[in-house]
Amino acid sequence: MSLRQAGGGFLACRWWTAYWWIVSATPVTQPTEAVRIPRELWVLVAAAFVIALGFGLILPVLPQFAQSFGVGATASSIVVSAFAFFRLLFAPVGGRLIARFGERPIYLAGLVIVAISTGATAFAHTYWQLLLYRGLGGIGSVMFTVSAVALIVRLAPPAIRARISSVYASAFLFGGILGPVVGGLLGNLGLRVPFLVYAVALLVAASLVAIFISGSALRPAEGAPVLPVLAVREAWRDVAYRASIGSGFANGWANFGVRNAILPLFAAVVIGKEPWVAGTALAVFAAGNAVGLTVSGRLSDRVGRRPFIVGGLVISGLATIVTGFASDLPVLVALSVVAGVGAGMLNPAQQAALADIVGRQRNGGPALATFQMSADSGAIVGPILAGLLIDHGSYPLAFGITGLITLLAVVPWLFARETHDVRHGAPTPEAPAGGEPDDLEATIAERSREA
Repeated sequence: MSLRQAGGGFLACRWWTAYWWIVSATPVTQPTEAVRIPRELWVLVAAAFVIALGFGLILPVLPQFAQSFGVGATASSIVVSAFAFFRLLFAPVGGRLIARFGERPIYLAGLVIVAISTGATAFAHTYWQLLLYRGLGGIGSVMFTVSAVALIVRLAPPAIRARISSVYASAFLFGGILGPVVGGLLGNLGLRVPFLVYAVALLVAASLVAIFISGSALRPAEGAPVLPVLAVREAWRDVAYRASIGSGFANGWANFGVRNAILPLFAAVVIGKEPWVAGTALAVFAAGNAVGLTVSGRLSDRVGRRPFIVGGLVISGLATIVTGFASDLPVLVALSVVAGVGAGMLNPAQQAALADIVGRQRNGGPALATFQMSADSGAIVGPILAGLLIDHGSYPLAFGITGLITLLAVVPWLFARETHDVRHGAPTPEAPAGGEPDDLEATIAERSREA
């Protein structure tokens, strides 16, 4: 559920990554009623809802706001890509800052940076100012999203880790569904209004964390073991990891890039210029995403990851292709729901597959960061190319190429191993006992016999 706009898709991608990484990397056990969710995590849940609600406000209006400066579809799409580009550029630095100063201060600093950049966006007088402010927001975004992952991993009691992740991701999802609808309505008051409201929402979230999460609660446990690092070169030997890189790139291109950058423009040109039209399409996509997440999240632990990855890519790709031919709002809404279901099927299974590849005996930071960078790269390239295809071709052509990229990502998975092969002893909710080989080489040798 992915746990993420003009930039909002990237945030959502990080939340879902956090959620499914935590759930899938932990043995499935029955929750212990005596163990309560720590107060600090309830604060993060509340902050996640506020952030998602605020971020959703700008989803329907940012592309139109960019075009209000007299630029075309390509230039407005670059505004979305700039956010992802700065995320990609600053990700390694953000990780080092967290290691040096801790999660809480970097989380707070990230929220404040995005709040300032978003508030400045509302007062942009030129396209280049808009591009700069949104790009700087990407720096703060990667700071607080990565910090949030680390905070959840640090504070979640192992006995209820899955329950905590579910509550956290649900809060973000509900905020993400409600935000675009409210943002579309606020857009009728002026395209700058949603940015001001979002800036305030970020400051509210930062205040919640600053007041209710103390630094003392985050001190590392004494004598905590240091896990060996899974290098990207070692992970790359696994065909499932290579397939994940491809599907991550395609998913970033289609669902975290083109959909959020191009769909509002398409809705304005073909369906209606009112901001609520695009907001509705984005909101029902999120609703379909929730359905897909629920199904895939529960069943991929029982039957394996690959069926849901392949199925999600196929459904999402086909729905994206047909979207370019939508001529009225009901058809656009229906196709958005279907595409959301496909993306929802894909994301949890894909993140769980990455957790399977890394295992519990390794620090998967570099390998996971590379996967996330592949998704950001797709989210950068996709909107720019789609914008060019629109300016020199048509919307059906842009959506068609995007859907084709998504379908091509199916091919590597047809030859990849099943990372959670229940037939060969992978743990399930009904049979939680089971282990993972301690190193990737043993994993590949043991589970890829039928690949």
